Amino acid sequence: MMNLLQTLAIDSVATIPAAVETTTQSIGLLDLLIKGGYMMIPLYGLFLLAIFIFIQKLLVIRKASKTPGSLMDQVKILVQNGQVEKAKILCAGENSPVAVMISKGIDRIGSPLKNIEVAIENVGKLEIYKLEKNLGVLATVSGAAPMIGFLGTVTGMIQAFISIAQEDGMVSPKLLSSGIYEAMITTAAGLVVGIIAYLGYNYLVTQVSKLVHHMEYTSIEFIDLLQDK
Repeated sequence: MMNLLQTLAIDSVATIPAAVETTTQSIGLLDLLIKGGYMMIPLYGLFLLAIFIFIQKLLVIRKASKTPGSLMDQVKILVQNGQVEKAKILCAGENSPVAVMISKGIDRIGSPLKNIEVAIENVGKLEIYKLEKNLGVLATVSGAAPMIGFLGTVTGMIQAFISIAQEDGMVSPKLLSSGIYEAMITTAAGLVVGIIAYLGYNYLVTQVSKLVHHMEYTSIEFIDLLQDK
């Protein structure tokens, strides 16, 4: 009898790790994304759109920021020496908003300072528009993604409760919990996409603001140069 009890105890202890291993198996990230349902499709699209816009605008801003610090000094020397055409050629060789603005101001040399200032300001507005283009889309993604995630959770919960209502007799906890966690996946995904887009948007806006301040400072410096000329 004692041998039988010992054998049963050993067998039961041996089966515990296997049971624990089975119940504690983690679900992979890919499995979670797949179980999120059809509302995950627009979230995938918004995520790719946010990444594309962020990289594209980052490259544009970095390219626009590559203006040599000595450009204004060289332009100042050339203009003071009356070498206006060489100053134009120098600015044409630099593909940046600052160079475009200075080039427009050089083209207007001889006109009243007010007209030159207005011309530079108009060109500056066009360059700022190019820098800020599609930033609004990134801001929209940061707000729309969490809302789509919440919508996916609501529709998933509705489907889960419909499945529960169609069950006869006792509802298993597994059915209830699986329906709920699958519905919550879209909320988590929407928040992740929204946070990434929000951080990317704010970073790009900060970089654009720095570049705009540099453009304003350069335009004022150029107007001062013409006043001293």
